[in-house]
Amino acid sequence: MTVNTISLQEDSSPFMPTRSSLLMRLKSWDDADSWREFYGTYSKSIFGLALKCGLTHVEAQEVVQETMVAVAKQMPDFKYDRSIGTFKGLLFTITRRSIGKQLAKRKQGEALEDFEAKDDDDSMELPDPAAGFEQQWDEDWRQNLLAMAMDRVRRRIKPKLYQMFDLYVTQNIPMEGVTRILNVNSAQVYMAKLRVMSMIRHEVSVLEKKLI
Repeated sequence: MTVNTISLQEDSSPFMPTRSSLLMRLKSWDDADSWREFYGTYSKSIFGLALKCGLTHVEAQEVVQETMVAVAKQMPDFKYDRSIGTFKGLLFTITRRSIGKQLAKRKQGEALEDFEAKDDDDSMELPDPAAGFEQQWDEDWRQNLLAMAMDRVRRRIKPKLYQMFDLYVTQNIPMEGVTRILNVNSAQVYMAKLRVMSMIRHEVSVLEKKLI
């Protein structure tokens, strides 16, 4: 079983919510720790979507940076209202616009003066290569949350305990293979699986309680 198929909750939502407390902290441009946390949390989803839309690694990194700048410009006046829409949805809209700009830049070279002049104009016509990628965006978002939870657990427990879990659960190595590689018995492997899975579920729950 790979990390992408680990089941943490029977009714687990495919949506990764956004930390409301983090959004409020982002209103301060000089809060470096919060912006670093924001970048670490969401840059992978932005970068991954850009690649899926056909951009190169360099262009995808440009999308990440441009999207972060656009978010920074909006945060001082940002007011969260879930009845209007989620921040995740807003971030997706900003990201797809940045992707469109990169494709236009590829076609037009560096002659973007008129294009950039319309940066804040919602009516501007842009290529929309991200159309139809909402479901993938949601899935990537959820997987990033799971990866963060697993990494936090890994850093808190003894290496051998996590190794048993990793080999047996994420790498799908048969029980006899795990016991031979790590010189442990099957009961130890099974208990490691239960313990680490429980810790990951708890970590996901803790994260989601801080998120909206």
